[in-house]
Amino acid sequence: VQLQASGGGLVQAGGSLSLSCAASGFTTDDYVIAWFRQAPGKEREGVSCIRRSGASAYYADSVKGRFAISRDNAKNTVYLQMNSLKPEDTAVYYCAADSVGCSAIEELYDFWGQGTQVTVSS
Repeated sequence: VQLQASGGGLVQAGGSLSLSCAASGFTTDDYVIAWFRQAPGKEREGVSCIRRSGASAYYADSVKGRFAISRDNAKNTVYLQMNSLKPEDTAVYYCAADSVGCSAIEELYDFWGQGTQVTVSS
């Protein structure tokens, strides 16, 4: 069972990045998928979460209107499109899967990816 996060990189403020979270060893249909991030010296925080069907999603206030989460269950992959990036978005981004529902409580998540670094320069 594995989640593989990818797509991070270095981008200037105002730019865009698209992150991917590919699952293997299980089918994402049965799980909500969330993105968390951890900036240097800060606690990890929830960024976004998408329900199994993809019909609804949740966003942290800090990214609303700029980030969009989506999923392709046929590809066992969840995406996070990040637009209008700000230096404060700099962090390691993690994806996580939960069989129950979207939550900001990290301990509830069953599987975690290894993280991908996003750096936004000013």
